[in-house]
Amino acid sequence: MSVEAITIILVLITFAVYTGIGWWSRVRDTSNFYVAGQGVPTVANGAAIAADWMSAASFISMAGLVAFLGYDGTIYLMGWTGGYVLLALLLAPYLRKFGKFTVPDFIGDRFYSSTARSVAAIATIFISLTYISGQMRGVGIVFSRYLQVDIIIGVLIGMAIVGFFALLGGMKGVTWTQAIQYFVIIIAFLIPAFAISFQLTGNPIPQLALTTSDIVDRLGQIQVELGMTEYMAPFTDLSMLNVLMMTLALMAGTAGLPHVIVRFYTVKSVRAARWSAVWAIVFIGLLYVTAPAVGAFAKYNLIDTIADKPIEEVQDIDWVNKWETTGLLQLDDANGDGIVNFTGDDQNEVMIDGDIIVLSTPEVANLAPFIIALVAAGGLAAALSTASGLLITMTSAVSHDIYYRIFNKKASEAQRLRVGRITLFVALLIAAYVGINPPGFAGEVVALAFGLGAASLFPVILLGIFDKRMNKEGAVAGIITGLSFTLITIGLILSETIFGTDGPIIESFFGVNAQGVGVIGMLLNFVVSFIVSRVTPAPPADIQQLIESVRAPEIDEEGR
Repeated sequence: MSVEAITIILVLITFAVYTGIGWWSRVRDTSNFYVAGQGVPTVANGAAIAADWMSAASFISMAGLVAFLGYDGTIYLMGWTGGYVLLALLLAPYLRKFGKFTVPDFIGDRFYSSTARSVAAIATIFISLTYISGQMRGVGIVFSRYLQVDIIIGVLIGMAIVGFFALLGGMKGVTWTQAIQYFVIIIAFLIPAFAISFQLTGNPIPQLALTTSDIVDRLGQIQVELGMTEYMAPFTDLSMLNVLMMTLALMAGTAGLPHVIVRFYTVKSVRAARWSAVWAIVFIGLLYVTAPAVGAFAKYNLIDTIADKPIEEVQDIDWVNKWETTGLLQLDDANGDGIVNFTGDDQNEVMIDGDIIVLSTPEVANLAPFIIALVAAGGLAAALSTASGLLITMTSAVSHDIYYRIFNKKASEAQRLRVGRITLFVALLIAAYVGINPPGFAGEVVALAFGLGAASLFPVILLGIFDKRMNKEGAVAGIITGLSFTLITIGLILSETIFGTDGPIIESFFGVNAQGVGVIGMLLNFVVSFIVSRVTPAPPADIQQLIESVRAPEIDEEGR
């Protein structure tokens, strides 16, 4: 049986499981649609958070970024993991104690303002749309490879499937589906990692193999011989300034991501929210400590397989032929010497999309067809789990925070669900377009969403919890300033991809790239929020008292 046939069978089996869970937990009310009735057990919620977190960017793209960027690629590991710890310890328990459905809900009530709620909902939509575009790209890549179709067709197929799962069960169905998807994701990532680690180094434990073998030294030497930079040389693809700014943007953005924050509303208590965070960190860590090894092993295997080989021989390799069909791998004998020149200069004759590194690694390593199929199923699970959560977050921002809380407070459950599902469909169309025309790797697209989160929601959430003097005028001014600056600057830097200009309107913002510019937006948000709140009236006494109670320790029935 072919790899494609095994993959389709395995994917259909996992989809059947997801569908069964979604049908079992289907919803008919908004509480279950938005926050799963606040009845999810901590371990299950921790697994769901991990699956929501370990998107296509983590599963498919992160190891590819590490493979292509080397030392500089580790910013994604540091930023995403550090940011999650920041979120879990500094914000999540307080937000859960506040007890609302969504992040705009918290901001609207904390700052006693429909305007604040509206701008927070708009920020949520921009963040979620950017984030989900990376997931659509990941889903499209998997389908394009294993159905042997163009990437555009793959994204459209993924769009239909993501929409189906999100519509079926709402947040309740998505949460339980994500808990199962986590285990598909982690098994699909670890098994190939163990196999390729043993194949290349004789040590089946990737983390130990990476640090105790000479594989990184060999990879660095090969890259230098081919005209590339040494693999572990720092600040070769990214300047020191951008490494710092991107890491900060990823960390602060993590703490401002509405689709992750809403996970802490799905449990019964503040204590359960804390334990959910602990379980999530454990689950997430299993993949994140393995990704650097996978990136290095994959890059070494890829170069060793095709570099300086006769182009006809390389094109006869089965996996090369199939990835060429997708358009994500291209070989071009530009100088006519019949040899594949895989270099770091203008003579490079290999175009390889970094997002295929993890998916192609089992094939490059000649692993068993079942393992190849398992990786495909894991990639789909990673993208689907996050995309579903993002869609629910966007629909709640529109139907609950804007339509119901502002425009039609008498709307029935059926009306609110209908608005949410229409929003979901429109969001899918936009996400599919960006997935077909991405401004970078899936991980880089997702990093833009983190920058938007850092610039818009993180400052007002933090100040809303820890600064009693922070008022509605400051919150609104801060969000608008941070979000507007970051959106405009990203648009100017990436204008060639987004708007089709002949080149970027600006190369960077004083040396800071599009993925790091959210930090500047965040600082502007903090400054504007603080100044405006100090020159306008203080919040009402009851709001200040509410913040005091939210910050007070919670004591449960057992006195803990």
